[in-house]
Amino acid sequence: MLDPIVNFFTWIFQWIGRGIGVVIGVILWPFLWAGRWYTQRGWILKAVLGLALLVLIGLYANFFYATQWWNNFNPSYPNTYTFEKRNISAGEQTTAGAGTDTARTCGNSGIAQVAADLTDFNVNQNAWISSMILYKLGLFGIDWDHTPWMDNKASFQRGINQAVRRTATELADNLGRVRTTSQIDADLQDARGNLQFDEETWYFGISPFGPKTPTPSYYRDAVRKLRAFNARLATCQATFDARADNLKQYIDRIASDIGSTSAILKERAENHNNGWFDFRADDRYWFAYGQLYAYYGLMKGAQADFEDVIKEKHLQNLWDTMDAQFVSALRIQPFIIANGREDGWLLPTHLTTMGFYVLRVRSNMVEISNVLTQ
Repeated sequence: MLDPIVNFFTWIFQWIGRGIGVVIGVILWPFLWAGRWYTQRGWILKAVLGLALLVLIGLYANFFYATQWWNNFNPSYPNTYTFEKRNISAGEQTTAGAGTDTARTCGNSGIAQVAADLTDFNVNQNAWISSMILYKLGLFGIDWDHTPWMDNKASFQRGINQAVRRTATELADNLGRVRTTSQIDADLQDARGNLQFDEETWYFGISPFGPKTPTPSYYRDAVRKLRAFNARLATCQATFDARADNLKQYIDRIASDIGSTSAILKERAENHNNGWFDFRADDRYWFAYGQLYAYYGLMKGAQADFEDVIKEKHLQNLWDTMDAQFVSALRIQPFIIANGREDGWLLPTHLTTMGFYVLRVRSNMVEISNVLTQ
């Protein structure tokens, strides 16, 4: 009695097995054809192609490691600086010169130190993903940013770089000089120029055609310039103008920067809420995360650099609240980013969550800016 039913399901599973076999065969056919073609070639061609294949495998192994291992990633990294023990504003003299300029010591800049360390983290402690040749080639010509793989670290690095670029501009234009009629510090000017260099240049390019200096080389030089400025500042050979209006302007620029990011998150969350299958959601999320990661440390540096201003304006409580918002945002590290509907019940909406914390940080910055205006 049961034989027809058993035969029916047997027939179904046989056809499923055959279908799977056909699919696997189609996938493997190019490799099998290439293998047969390779075995029929001469030994010289075999050696050349074998070496090329080994190089390609090595490049992909390095690419996989570079994109998946985040060396020295630490959302609590600002605590390692112990800026609270400094008790001196940036540029403020701490030791008399004993008759010589070289014997004087001044407070260095926490902002410049963190900016240099963040860039060092991006290009020395980790590989700069955006200019790697395999990242530029994409997945069979498809930009990695349009796939669910290999792009989270690149977006995170670009978010950090966005914050450092903004900071380098403020250091060169305002913080590292007295008013706007004084001369721009040469090291800060060079650092700003290097950090503005595009993020995707490899050793060779098409437009213009020819060899190029890759992006990480410019960023490494920016690290050297920022540290050179800080070294001169520590010996009172450079200037840091720790005025309240300079701090206000820096905070206003950061608030504007992350406000733009919140708008990008909002647009993606509202118009592309495809849950697990929105392959650009992770790019937006990790870019915003990288910005907050960088600005958390930079704000710790600013707190040390403008210590006198913060005490004078009684900003400590507001600053602590802002720091707490940074910490809360950086705790959120989903394994997979989902862009679900805001009123959905099944899939999370990580973009909206990150956007909430971005706006919380921004609102705290606006409050601090308002106090600095008074």
